[in-house]
Amino acid sequence: MAIAMPEPQYSNPIRLLQWYAEAGIDEAIEDQPIDRYAIAARARPSAAATGADQGRQSVPAGSRPLPAALAQPRPAVAPASPGIAASSFDGAADARRRAASADSLDALRTALAAFDGCALKQTAMNLVFADGNPAAPIMFIGEAPGRDEDRQGLPFVGRSGKLLDSMLAAIGLERHAEKPEQAVYIANILPWRPPGDRTPTAAEIAACLPFIERHIALVKPRHVVLLGGTAAKSLLNRSEGIMRLRGRWYEHPVEGLDKPVSCLATLHPAFLLRSPKEKRSAWRDFLELKSKLGTSV
Repeated sequence: MAIAMPEPQYSNPIRLLQWYAEAGIDEAIEDQPIDRYAIAARARPSAAATGADQGRQSVPAGSRPLPAALAQPRPAVAPASPGIAASSFDGAADARRRAASADSLDALRTALAAFDGCALKQTAMNLVFADGNPAAPIMFIGEAPGRDEDRQGLPFVGRSGKLLDSMLAAIGLERHAEKPEQAVYIANILPWRPPGDRTPTAAEIAACLPFIERHIALVKPRHVVLLGGTAAKSLLNRSEGIMRLRGRWYEHPVEGLDKPVSCLATLHPAFLLRSPKEKRSAWRDFLELKSKLGTSV
């Protein structure tokens, strides 16, 4: 039985948002905008009906029934869930074909640049492909670029990127280290920034997933660290939240690799900036990664 939680009585909206973030409320109810103009257009009577009604006594606005488009419940939009088959979205088949044909990282980048099956490409400034050393034993995968990443064309270069660099340094790693065993390689599920840094939709994830899968196959990392719920649920095809997924290892089969790649889910640095108290959990995950690598701080 669900227990109703008392709503915080904050007059300051900033404090209210902070309370929501600490409580784990960080997603909108729906991931698709509602086009109110289209609803109003469908509700308007046709020209013929308008002419036939001329001369009739008008009905007071307050007594008119709601148009059918407004009175009926809205159809449910497709949830941003990785469990939906990628083949049900336009562009996914083309993405798989282009990704499979790439035999190098340069070829994969070229294939992504030529891919038009994801609408985010039209609103983003730059394609954000990857950063770090592709020969590194660890590949970090986040959700999608943010504002700073979109401007510079590199993943994790904003505030969350600086936090990630500090966390890496704490376990003896650095994205541009000369020795591959001390370096990391970083990419995202989506190479283009969603407008307003919103959560990617299921269609956008499905269109881009073949490219990140191929990315993993070409890099051949020993371990993959999935940063945040969107990255973890999308790649592992799981429905649990990140708090349940984090801190655990998963064996993920990737086409093109001889054996499944070992994946660790953890919290996204952007979430840690909003909820500093969760840094302790992320630190435990990074210590688990250090232990797996056999490195020393």
